[in-house]
Amino acid sequence: MSVARQVVVEADGGSRGNPGPAGYGAVVIDPATGEPLAEAAEYIGVATNNVAEYRGLIAGLTAAKALFPDAGEALRVHVRMDSKLVVEQMSGRWKIKHPDMKPLAARAAAILPPSSVTYEWIPRAQNKHADRLANEAMDAGRDGRQWEASASTAALDAPSARTPGTPSPVQGPVGDRAAGAARARAALAAARGAAAPAADALFSLAEETAESGGEPTDAHPAPQQSAGTPQAGWGAAPDLGAPATLVLLRHGETALTPEKRFSGSGGTDPELSAVGRGQAERAAGHFAALGTVQEIVSSPLRRCRETAAAVAARLGLDVRIDESLRETDFGAWEGLTFGEVRERYGDDLTAWLASPDTAPTGGGESFAEVAERVAAARDRLVARYAGRTVLLVTHVTPIKTFVRLALGAPPEALFRMELSAASISTVAYYADGNASVRLLNDTSHLR
Repeated sequence: MSVARQVVVEADGGSRGNPGPAGYGAVVIDPATGEPLAEAAEYIGVATNNVAEYRGLIAGLTAAKALFPDAGEALRVHVRMDSKLVVEQMSGRWKIKHPDMKPLAARAAAILPPSSVTYEWIPRAQNKHADRLANEAMDAGRDGRQWEASASTAALDAPSARTPGTPSPVQGPVGDRAAGAARARAALAAARGAAAPAADALFSLAEETAESGGEPTDAHPAPQQSAGTPQAGWGAAPDLGAPATLVLLRHGETALTPEKRFSGSGGTDPELSAVGRGQAERAAGHFAALGTVQEIVSSPLRRCRETAAAVAARLGLDVRIDESLRETDFGAWEGLTFGEVRERYGDDLTAWLASPDTAPTGGGESFAEVAERVAAARDRLVARYAGRTVLLVTHVTPIKTFVRLALGAPPEALFRMELSAASISTVAYYADGNASVRLLNDTSHLR
């Protein structure tokens, strides 16, 4: 009688565009120790998220069977995935209607006897190892190559891959995932056991500085404050996972843009000009080439919806409208130039420039009010898109406010940023509450 063998398969797949450049990842894990027994990942070209997820499942089941080819029906595999669709369909609770999914589901079901496989849905945060493998595969495809197991660092970031009693790898600054650096920290941690926090901090900082050409990048501090409070200072940080990355695209030009007229949410809601439409198309081509945007959210104003639609058409994505991303209501100043406002409403303009609590003439919206709604939108979006990259198509004031809040800068910083039409800015938000401004007013895609 064969001895029962039990393994866990964690699988995931992703598409940067849906459909877009896609890849999958799968890991077979010993449930007793948490050690990875086998890994699989592959860039599969242009596909949807669901196709990539099914391909990840097939790879995971195939790897499990290959590990124990003689186990037969004694092999028990527990599949854990964050795809509700795949889990429910493979469990027989949901019908498989899409023609692309049926052959993939049949292929997965034929690898092992149905009685040998069970399925469980898990949150994305608990599927980090497979998710990391899938992203490594997509990164490899972006660079014109295939994923190689020898270059993978996914196991170092996955808690499930550590045996009880083994010190967790010293992660150092978030964003540092080069194999040599991560493995060096892991080896040092294992060798010295409970190392002095100061030594870890110095090692992480020195290593990151060397790799980045002299400047620390995306560094996150040592845990010294209560949970949920952004930390301060350099040091070795825990693995915070992939950030929620908000790519902030200002809409293309309208007829009012080159004349530098106030154009907020209380005016005429102008459409894109011919120049603006060209800018939107160039931005769309830029994001299509990158293949990183996974969702698109837009201001409700027409110029943003038109810009977002151009990008969405290239990426094959839907556009979700968020009212909080609208521009400031400039009241009686709508459609006027700065000089015209100075001439007609001089005292009001002076008060507005001096205080974020002052609204424009005629019941407009103060910068303090804008900051309140943008901060609420930020928190909502970061929670919704944790670990993902989302394009926000919005306006000057909201974008400057996202950046100002990320930097912890005072309100007057709004007047000290240049933000061109169709420019791109980027802010990443990590699980510890810290934010990293990665890009501001980039217009290289328009040249």
